[in-house]
Amino acid sequence: MAWTWRFETADGTAVEPAVQPEEFTTQGDAESWLGLYWKELLEGGAEQVVLSDGDTKIYGPMSLRAEA
Repeated sequence: MAWTWRFETADGTAVEPAVQPEEFTTQGDAESWLGLYWKELLEGGAEQVVLSDGDTKIYGPMSLRAEA
């Protein structure tokens, strides 16, 4: 299966990411990619993300905003 991110606004509406992700072969690769690009994704309109492995939701929504 491929690990993928869904990018959402704060209300859960899907949004096109500012940086196009690749398909990841491992959860670690997907999370590392997000760690590199979360600021650009946030600036581009994504407020939160959901990680899936194929059709299985792994976790999320997870905010891209830093905790206060």
